[in-house]
Amino acid sequence: MDELVVSHSGVVSGNENARKYLTFLLADKSYAFNILRVKEIIEYGEVTPMPMMPEFICGALNLRGKAVPVIDLAGRLGLQSADISRRTCIIIVELQTIGEMMNIGLVVDSVSKVIDLKSNEIEHAPSLGRNIRTDFIEAMGKDNERFMILLNIDKVLSMDDLAELSQVNESSN
Repeated sequence: MDELVVSHSGVVSGNENARKYLTFLLADKSYAFNILRVKEIIEYGEVTPMPMMPEFICGALNLRGKAVPVIDLAGRLGLQSADISRRTCIIIVELQTIGEMMNIGLVVDSVSKVIDLKSNEIEHAPSLGRNIRTDFIEAMGKDNERFMILLNIDKVLSMDDLAELSQVNESSN
């Protein structure tokens, strides 16, 4: 396998170095993204619905006096959203929008653990043809013989989505 070089936020440069990933469940499948993108993990709480938003945008939550847009990550990925349970969490991530940093909450079925993946445990995302989008997949990770999708959170939340979320953030303040 070719060496997988990823962004400055945690380059894997050989088998001895590992990147940390936060693993979580969506529709009973394991997913992960770079732990450096995570600000905090909170228990699912009251989310205020916002009118006229895409279905995957749940609304906004009050996080220490600031309105934070909340996205149903399963819905965003085209998966069946699970019912809210006591294990449901919101992962707060920080994203760069046009000109500013923005906090966004991602609803997941449950958070599993933080894992270290070495370069030999990470494979390039499979090519599925021209008409199938895989740009949101950073790579495939292998943890104890189990594959998981390593998400590219910047691609999952495209610029169009960020523009809509910025409008939610502005209208909530």
